[in-house]
Amino acid sequence: MKEKSKAQKIALSGVLIGISVIFGTFSIPILGAKISPIQHFVNVVGAITLGPIYALLNALIASLIRNIMGTGTLLAFPGSMVGALLAGILYKKFRKPSIAVIGELIGTGILGALLAYPIAVLLLGKKAALFAYVTPFISSCSVGSVIAYFFVKVPVISKILIDNEVSTYDNDLKNIHKV
Repeated sequence: MKEKSKAQKIALSGVLIGISVIFGTFSIPILGAKISPIQHFVNVVGAITLGPIYALLNALIASLIRNIMGTGTLLAFPGSMVGALLAGILYKKFRKPSIAVIGELIGTGILGALLAYPIAVLLLGKKAALFAYVTPFISSCSVGSVIAYFFVKVPVISKILIDNEVSTYDNDLKNIHKV
């Protein structure tokens, strides 16, 4: 596996942030949170392809933009950033997409949900129980994470995003020209 250049990482980050912001406008309001499975898809794909720091920064930037646009809430910060970071750390250690999914589920679904509680109560003035956000956060990140898992398992996508090699189609074209 070749290492991506900084320019490639920034370009892919831009695409992932764009996907998160554009499709994050289609969210489901649950208990004061705007649940967006697309953010979790982006978190897992970013964690696998770019690593924990870029995944964390992508989640931060997407959350900032969505809040500025009014399509997100302050709960987007712990709900996306912790999951992206943990997914990236676990993927970096084990190199298995399924482990990145587990990192997203634990990071967002449990840790992010617990961190959302003080934000909801202290900053947003919501009355909520400590574990109020666990079920909606796990629901959201389960959907997005599973979609991301199957997305990165597609051979062509895996070659392009993870292995960073020329696609089989391009290799076939090169072989045709040799004949």
